[in-house]
Amino acid sequence: MAKLKNIIKQLSEKDFQAIYESLITSNAEKSAYLMKSLRDLNLSDSKIMVELDVNANAYYTLRSRLNQKIEEHLLQQMESPRTDILKKVANINEVLFTKKRTISIATLKKIEKELIDYDLANELTVVYKQLKKLHLNSSEQFTYSQLYNRHIAYTLAVDKAEHLVAEYFKKFSSYYFSASPQDKMSLNLQLKEMHSVAKLYQSHRLYIFSSCINVFHQLFVESDPGTEQNLESVEDIFSNVQKVFDNYPMDPVYYHLRLVFEFLKLEYYNHYRVFKQAEKYYEEINEAATNLLMNYGYFTFPPQFLISKLSRSLRLGVEMELYAENENLFRDIELDGGDLVTTAVFDIYRALSNYYVGKYDESAKIINQLLNSSGLKNYPFVLMEIKALLALQYCMQNDFDLFNQLSSSIQRQIRLLGKDACENIVLFLKMLKYAASDSARDKAVRIKALAERIGNLPLSTYFSPTSFIRMDDAFVKKLCAVDFQSGS
Repeated sequence: MAKLKNIIKQLSEKDFQAIYESLITSNAEKSAYLMKSLRDLNLSDSKIMVELDVNANAYYTLRSRLNQKIEEHLLQQMESPRTDILKKVANINEVLFTKKRTISIATLKKIEKELIDYDLANELTVVYKQLKKLHLNSSEQFTYSQLYNRHIAYTLAVDKAEHLVAEYFKKFSSYYFSASPQDKMSLNLQLKEMHSVAKLYQSHRLYIFSSCINVFHQLFVESDPGTEQNLESVEDIFSNVQKVFDNYPMDPVYYHLRLVFEFLKLEYYNHYRVFKQAEKYYEEINEAATNLLMNYGYFTFPPQFLISKLSRSLRLGVEMELYAENENLFRDIELDGGDLVTTAVFDIYRALSNYYVGKYDESAKIINQLLNSSGLKNYPFVLMEIKALLALQYCMQNDFDLFNQLSSSIQRQIRLLGKDACENIVLFLKMLKYAASDSARDKAVRIKALAERIGNLPLSTYFSPTSFIRMDDAFVKKLCAVDFQSGS
């Protein structure tokens, strides 16, 4: 809420009144009251909820929609002057065919200046092409020919850089599930290629695109600073990126990429376990989670936020709140079905949210649907992890037949992959089998000992859903209460 409140307080009076009146006109009186309360009345969240007569979930939805309304207004204000200059570019031929040469040149020079201010390199090529033509019989033709060629090459470099960013994160998705050295090598090569493209020009746009990769790579691929001596520090990148954003406040791409770098700041502080600082960014990213997951996979790896969200909930002991929050947070989400990793992580996140509140049947249903995804067979360790999570749900449901079938399938995979390569799953399955056994003697002691052994293992290098199971005394007690006889 602090972020929304700051945004509202920083709105100009003109913008505030425009948004407020728009809300009143569209019969969104509650949103209008919330906006006014946050700007002028300094009321607490609980007081506002009482005044509006809404519960916590409805209040969360209300502030999320207000935030979206403010963003839409600010983006519309940003687009207006850019739209004007683009219209001028579209009408250049009308000027050339109807105006005197001196007027045409003056008009093009004015458009050139505006395009430079907005950093619209592609449109500048249109201007330079015409200026080159108008100076056909002048020595200045060479100058404009050079500018035209340079901006054509620069436009291609920017397109190449944007494509490299998207390809990098597509490759990272595979690496996140495989943790293979080959995939890691591919990411390092992709990073080097991006550096080569970024060095072609002194360009803030190339810098921003390359920074999307540089920060993420240091946090999640090569976290040892000594492995990449030429990489700029993350702190310096954040500072320099912010300067670019401040210098080009009207750029719509930068407007949206601010979310990427806020997300990266969250992950930076999570990485170094500075959780107090991380909380400053969590709420903003959480409110934008649906948008992040649906629309930002070309510039970062959005599923990481769900992983961080799970870790945070377990750390703070609030994992049982996720289920209720999801109803509003992901109400309108629509993921790309071809993006297996994002879809799988999202499904596991939902399954775990159900598990935390004891909805084992719903959790099992989500996992079973996920297991029908043919692409998972390309990631045998993750597939085994997901099956182990499903086995836990069957255990909690006292479903003897389904548990035994799945347990046999997991054991076959363990034999193929080798026990040493998946020790955590070997111990996890053994723990579930103790829970399923008829003997009650020392059951709790054995399960607890196995849980402690799992907790002492190194973290898996690949995506591990079972690592988000809190294996405390309450968990041991639930396992000891498993009774397949009553469930049959």
